[in-house]
Amino acid sequence: MMPSSRKGKGIKRIERKPVPITSSLAAQLRADGTPWQPAKADYRPPFIRAVARAGHDPTTVTLYSLRHSSIVRALLAGVPTRVVAAQHDTSVPMLERTYSQHILDHSDAVARRGLLDLIGPAGNVVPLSRKS
Repeated sequence: MMPSSRKGKGIKRIERKPVPITSSLAAQLRADGTPWQPAKADYRPPFIRAVARAGHDPTTVTLYSLRHSSIVRALLAGVPTRVVAAQHDTSVPMLERTYSQHILDHSDAVARRGLLDLIGPAGNVVPLSRKS
């Protein structure tokens, strides 16, 4: 559950939105083998245990830092900006202002994925033979 952004909303209540994750990430986030408590529970103790179990420092890896890396990974993977904004409780203009610098660092790789490759795979990759 991703804590919602409360910037400029004057809302005192913390809301959380579900964010899709892979099954392998879900397994890593299980701090003691049991599911996390409902959204109203304090997420910090199981999160700290999960971060430590993954071999990272819980004082530097925060849920909010994971929000930022989640946004950047989604944008680099080509997830539509509107979908990324909705999943992370922000706006498209905010994503463009805040994350364009991170995406531009990878613009060659992102653009290359959309190019036509006339030669095909290189190196030791060979096409499989077709059955008649």
